[in-house]
Amino acid sequence: MSDVALYEATRGVWKIGPRRDQVRYALAIYEGLVKEVYEIGHWQPALTTPYTTRKLDRAGAAGRWEFVGKRAPEAVRQLYLGKSVAAHFRQGNQNPIFYVNVPRDMTD
Repeated sequence: MSDVALYEATRGVWKIGPRRDQVRYALAIYEGLVKEVYEIGHWQPALTTPYTTRKLDRAGAAGRWEFVGKRAPEAVRQLYLGKSVAAHFRQGNQNPIFYVNVPRDMTD
C-alpha cells in the first residue's frame, strides 16, 4: 500500500462522535501492528476533500467524518511504529476506533 493509500484509508470515513475533537493522533494499524502515525489537524464532514486511492459512496458518508492531517513528528512516530495494539482490543472487537487518554465525559 502506498503512503497516500495508507493515509486515505486511515483518515476517513468514520462514524465517530464529538470526542474526535480531543484526539491528537491517529494510528494506521494492520494485523495488530502500528504502520503509521498521523497528527490530526482537524475533523470535517466525510468526503469534504477528494480521495485519490479510494472510491467512496457519497450516500454512505452521511453523518460520518474524516480528518485532515499529516505524518506525526518523528519523535512521536518512533513511540508507536511497529508496536502491537493487541492489549487495547478484546478478541472479536469490531469497533475500529479505540480512544487512549481521551476524556469520556463527552457525549458520543
